[in-house]
Amino acid sequence: MSLIQPVEHGAVIVRAADAEIVGQSPSTIRLLADSSATGGALSTQRVTLGRGADGATPHHHTASSELFYVLDGEAQILVGESVVTAGEGDLVVVPPNTAHAFAAAPGAGADLLIVITPGVERFDYFRLLGRLGRGEATLEELLEAQELFDNHFLDSPLWRETRAVENGG
Repeated sequence: MSLIQPVEHGAVIVRAADAEIVGQSPSTIRLLADSSATGGALSTQRVTLGRGADGATPHHHTASSELFYVLDGEAQILVGESVVTAGEGDLVVVPPNTAHAFAAAPGAGADLLIVITPGVERFDYFRLLGRLGRGEATLEELLEAQELFDNHFLDSPLWRETRAVENGG
């Protein structure tokens, strides 16, 4: 039995020039295809991180797996109780209910293609993060949206320690 039921929808084509970009260089999120565009099959975005920049803080999804494909550079990825370093061409898939986070490795930038499957409508989550970064939204708003976006924040002492040590803290 398939987890994803076939849905009648056309091909999804997103031109680079048409993709919405959240954030400011050198760390940006390029919104590619949300769940509604793919019939629920997946949500995908491209995340570009400057040298040593943090990406997502530790969290988990209850209903979706998250795939990280490193297009360029090097990323640190929390997967449960371990931190792996992934380089260009490496793939990491995190199953539902597994703690994960990501960041550019110290001294390196990272360009990641991220796919969540089955899809969750997530573009508004990234827009909320953008507003938070500009001081136009509050942390309380982000915490209140955890259920809506199936993005449940958690604490990971391992991630905190790894990032502190790696960044000279």
